[in-house]
Amino acid sequence: MTHLNIADVDYFLPDGRQLLSGVSFRVGNGAKTALIGPNGTGKTTLLRIIAGDAVADEGAVTRSGTLGVMRQFVGQVRDESTVRDLLLSVSPAPIRDAALALDTAENAMIERDEESTQMKYSHALADWADVGGYETEDFWDKVTTAALGVPYDRAKWRAANSLSGGEQKRLVLEALFAGPDDALLLDEPDNYLDVPGKRWLEKTISESSKVVLFVSHDRELIANAATHIVTLEPGISGATSWTHGAGLASYHQAREDRNARFEELRRRWDEEHAKLRALVLRLREKAKFNDGVAARYHASQTRLAKFEEAGPPEAIPLQQKVTVRLEGGRTAKRALVCQDLELTGLMKPFDTEIWYGDRVAVLGSNGSGKSHFLRLLAGGGTDPGTEHLPVEALDIAPVEHGGTATLGARVRPGLFAQTHSRPDLTGNTLLEILHMGDEHRNGMGREAASRALDRYGLSRAAEQKYDDLSGGQQARLQILLLELSGATMLLLDEPTDNLDLHSADALEQGIAQFAGTVISVTHDRWFARGFDRFLVFGSDGHVYESESPVWDEARVERAR
Repeated sequence: MTHLNIADVDYFLPDGRQLLSGVSFRVGNGAKTALIGPNGTGKTTLLRIIAGDAVADEGAVTRSGTLGVMRQFVGQVRDESTVRDLLLSVSPAPIRDAALALDTAENAMIERDEESTQMKYSHALADWADVGGYETEDFWDKVTTAALGVPYDRAKWRAANSLSGGEQKRLVLEALFAGPDDALLLDEPDNYLDVPGKRWLEKTISESSKVVLFVSHDRELIANAATHIVTLEPGISGATSWTHGAGLASYHQAREDRNARFEELRRRWDEEHAKLRALVLRLREKAKFNDGVAARYHASQTRLAKFEEAGPPEAIPLQQKVTVRLEGGRTAKRALVCQDLELTGLMKPFDTEIWYGDRVAVLGSNGSGKSHFLRLLAGGGTDPGTEHLPVEALDIAPVEHGGTATLGARVRPGLFAQTHSRPDLTGNTLLEILHMGDEHRNGMGREAASRALDRYGLSRAAEQKYDDLSGGQQARLQILLLELSGATMLLLDEPTDNLDLHSADALEQGIAQFAGTVISVTHDRWFARGFDRFLVFGSDGHVYESESPVWDEARVERAR
């Protein structure tokens, strides 16, 4: 019987603020539990504590069975690691250790091919065989074939950063679900997956015999896969937890009923508290003139003290408020004209015109070139003029292409980066980022900056550095910077991946009010409903327009 048990976990941030307060829940045998809550409440931190990557200040985590972990960085790998490295990162410790020893022995023999290094290499090979390394390679062959469409021998030395975010996710998920671990922790496993991938994930979670605890902001995934929902509820003294023992269909009503019950209990507690205080004051006055009342007065004092010591009932969770004020500005009627545009090695030549005010969703499978298309536009298109330069200080890699992509007059692109990688912001606190400003937005005083951060639910994180924020907090800050920058064309690359449900609603409302053009890559089936045009990157390499979302495009047909 596999289970995870989290009991009274407290966690304090380095600056002394309490992030988690008495978090307790149990994930029983076979349960599929979604962990949700507003950005910044500590979902990733809690998973890190369960995985052993961080240590709780109080409380305990216990489990039975082995644990496999998908960490949040998967999908954002941009270092020199390979496909083999990714697979090793989610393999059992004996496999990882034996692989490291084998790599070390191989490198030593390359440098000095002598008897001692040959012997160490022989021992490393024997150890690799003893821990089941060759059987693991056979297993990885099935994983890479399923995830990437190529056998392990061809895929293992491929750079992980050459894979799309969805391909990285699918590779690790295939390995974890088919692997030997009894329980899985998955930190936003649906991010970067296309819709066929999300449907595969929903089915795989539901049908798996493993215990699964996953963080997600995708309502359809939660509705289709979760049997239980644990919510981290923000509070003044850190987040607490609440467990709903069913799926999403009944969750919202259950939460409303719970909050209403708390409100009624608190109202009754306040009324009783007021009565007890009034009684103490009344008896105190009487006791001044009547010694016979003194005993009743002291008894009422004791009763009030015990009542206050017990404290009020659980507080109603703090409600997060996010207000997005994307403004934009008037541009030429033709915001973008693509003529014979070819994304080299990705999409065949296509033509399209996007008009001022259009809301265009770019759809298609992972690896089809959607993010490349946005990056090309974010750099100003094929031959950018000064007015077309991006409004962020991003290091945008050139995109190989043929044909032309021309931005219209007064079109200033603003890019929301899918990976949230912002070297220009790293090392700075949120107040410092807003205070300094840049060439596209004025610096702000502390009071104005605090008000802006408060509108995005970031005021409590004002003194935190950008790189210490959660993925959702980084996403909200990116949207705030776009708001302040004066962009007239929003280029959004999977903007809802890390946003909690409330923040995603606020973003949708902000887009609806934006005076400009919006082009967004998305695999969010709910978010896509707010768009009026759909540009589909097809599996045959052709780009076409559809009147409604198309979610069943397969992987692009190309040599791999």
